[in-house]
Amino acid sequence: MKFLGILLLLLLLAAAAAAYVVYSPYGPATETFVDIPSGAGTAAISARLQRAGIVRSRYAFEFLSLRKGGTLKAGEYRFDRPATPSEVYDRLVRGDVYTQAITIPEGFNIFDIAAAVEAAGFAKRDTFLAAERQHTELIADLLPPNAHPQSLEGYLFPDTYRFSRHATPLQILTAMVHRFRQTATQLGLDRTNIVPTVTMASVIEKEVGQETERPLVAGVFTNRLARSMPLATDPTVIYAALLDNRWRGTIYASDLQSPSPYNTYKHTGLPPGPISNPGVASLRAALHPAQTDYLYFVSDAAGHTRFSVDLKEHIQQVLAYRQAEKH
Repeated sequence: MKFLGILLLLLLLAAAAAAYVVYSPYGPATETFVDIPSGAGTAAISARLQRAGIVRSRYAFEFLSLRKGGTLKAGEYRFDRPATPSEVYDRLVRGDVYTQAITIPEGFNIFDIAAAVEAAGFAKRDTFLAAERQHTELIADLLPPNAHPQSLEGYLFPDTYRFSRHATPLQILTAMVHRFRQTATQLGLDRTNIVPTVTMASVIEKEVGQETERPLVAGVFTNRLARSMPLATDPTVIYAALLDNRWRGTIYASDLQSPSPYNTYKHTGLPPGPISNPGVASLRAALHPAQTDYLYFVSDAAGHTRFSVDLKEHIQQVLAYRQAEKH
């Protein structure tokens, strides 16, 4: 009887120890990242978690796998507090991988996006710019057969994205183009109208901040194009300077004389491609410009836009704006 009592006690102690290992919280108190490679089996994952200090025992974690079932997902996981093996296991089954957010506002151009990507720690600015110029195949099927885009400008949809810390520029670009595709489909864009629409929308996006005024600005541009008048819009001049690596923070007389095809003071028609990445409101405005007689517009001191049907009225609006600026 004494032997049986000792054996029972040992079994109870063993069960208690096993329960402690399997069910009690364990893990780091500070931020720890663990990469689970694609195709890794349960044994390899368990060993990796134990080495990283996420679980006490790889064998207990494997036992949990047999009991709970499910497929452990690959990816990078972030642990910053002790957790039970069951909680860790459930996270891996859900695929609760760690991602970082990056927000691309409407109107950001490729240079702005590249700077944001670098600030978020994903890639160097110049590396990202090189990738977006290299991978124009991402939009090849969206454009007319004779189109030869120099970059992905205009087709990187502004939104908030979440990527793993190891996301490559190509993965980031692919996600942004995919989001653009979804929007283009919803708006009815196709190969016959996509280039002029996106180009027009990219200029509208940089010219006006009030959503309700965008169709009116689109109407002005449409009227000027119909009369073979230059668009004469500053954002295209700035973009030309950015492309030539000569932007100095303000527009100089030499910028207005630039022979760049993006200089819409010198050349009639739309610029040869988008100058920013427009949002839905600007794309809609480009597709459905307001029917007006306006040919000119200028911003007022309150940030709104004043529209004019002739040059005389426009000059008066500009003078009024300059007077308001002095006060």
